[in-house]
Amino acid sequence: MKPTCTILIVDDEPGIRRSLGESLVEEGFAVLKAESGEHALDLLEHSDPDDVNLMILDVWLPGIDGLEVLGRCKAIRPSLPVIMISGHGNINTALQATKLGAFDFVEKPIDLDRLLLVVGNALRQHHLESENLRLQEATSQAHFFMAESKVMKALLADIRLVSPTDGRVLLTGENGSGKEEVARLIHSQSLRARAPFVEVNCAAIPEELIESELFGHVKGAFTGAIRDQKGKFREADGGTLFLDEVGDMSLKTQAKVLRALQEGRIEPVGGGAVSTDARVIAATNKDLKEEIKAGRFREDLYFRLAVVPLSVPPLRERQDELIYMAEAFIVKIAKTYRKPTKHISEEAKRTLLRHDWPGNVRELKNLMERAMILSRGGEITIKDLGPLDVRQVVDSDSMSFPEFSNLREAREWFESIYIQRELKLQNGNVAYAAERLGLDRSNLYKRLRSLNYIEKTGGASAIEQKEAL
Repeated sequence: MKPTCTILIVDDEPGIRRSLGESLVEEGFAVLKAESGEHALDLLEHSDPDDVNLMILDVWLPGIDGLEVLGRCKAIRPSLPVIMISGHGNINTALQATKLGAFDFVEKPIDLDRLLLVVGNALRQHHLESENLRLQEATSQAHFFMAESKVMKALLADIRLVSPTDGRVLLTGENGSGKEEVARLIHSQSLRARAPFVEVNCAAIPEELIESELFGHVKGAFTGAIRDQKGKFREADGGTLFLDEVGDMSLKTQAKVLRALQEGRIEPVGGGAVSTDARVIAATNKDLKEEIKAGRFREDLYFRLAVVPLSVPPLRERQDELIYMAEAFIVKIAKTYRKPTKHISEEAKRTLLRHDWPGNVRELKNLMERAMILSRGGEITIKDLGPLDVRQVVDSDSMSFPEFSNLREAREWFESIYIQRELKLQNGNVAYAAERLGLDRSNLYKRLRSLNYIEKTGGASAIEQKEAL
């Protein structure tokens, strides 16, 4: 039977590696061994995440010691459970190991029964954490991160890379595009996931209050300060602070935020400096580089915030997943209102795909909620969507008339422009275009061939693939 888990034993004593390895193999585990911290780190760096499920690590090692190995291990494999062992352990060492992320500390000589109990607990907790994270990701993706489009797949790939780090992230994108959802996903996939996620809307707080809101104040610092207030930086200590609409902060507040990021310390209003450890994720719908040129945003703060800049695409660039998102919102809204779910008519889907979505994901969610409330049947129709502007898809040169030798040539030219326009409006779906043009699909195919349109777009198979979508 294939072992279910692989345990890496890191100890410089051959007898410990041998005896402990034999005992674990008898319990059904696969075992890897390393005689030094350097060897262990090399194994972790050059193996797949599933190749090592748990590490048993000695504190006292030649070269780099176990605590340093533990710290580096957590940078490489943040979620890997690590059990520390030592024959010279003390309370301080155990506390330091726990602070660095060790699951538990076992003293030598090793009591095998106790070690197996700790190993079982560590693996169970790791499984629960992994499952919880998977469910969080699945829930988030069901409502926003559909990841059918290339732009969202690229964004999610970047999120997976940046989330386990403490690097600051600057999210840019239009209003309603989902910057807060991205920030929450980064937090949920980070090492700080169990700590608070604290949000501050910098545009919604009056200038005279934002300093107190961010950094806190002490009792009596100003009129109305009847008690101490921690402030958002300290509320997010150990977790993530999300500064939304950061481009709307005043230059005075920007200077204080910059100092907090540089020094890792804040000064509550009326109080002394205190340390803080919050990962900052900022977001804005403004072009901060243009704001810098205009003197409204500090360049040094920009570079502090934009360690990892990520752009959240607008909904109109996510056509491949728009209908899936709309249907996911309908399911969620139906559960909220305890109503049966409804499907979207084909005509309504085409209308959704032709809208420009200036309000982005927020607009789509609100529209689906309104449609669910107003719809009288089991189907959401174009009437339930209400007035919805559709974008005009016309080639830039389509109104430039060339010279024609006769009316037939002019008619063929216009017919070509008109059919191509409708195909673009229907995202290449021949069936939908034929319905709009009042033609049979087979007849439209003949027209496309006679106009050489199929050859220009890569053959019939390319159109049929689009139509299948």
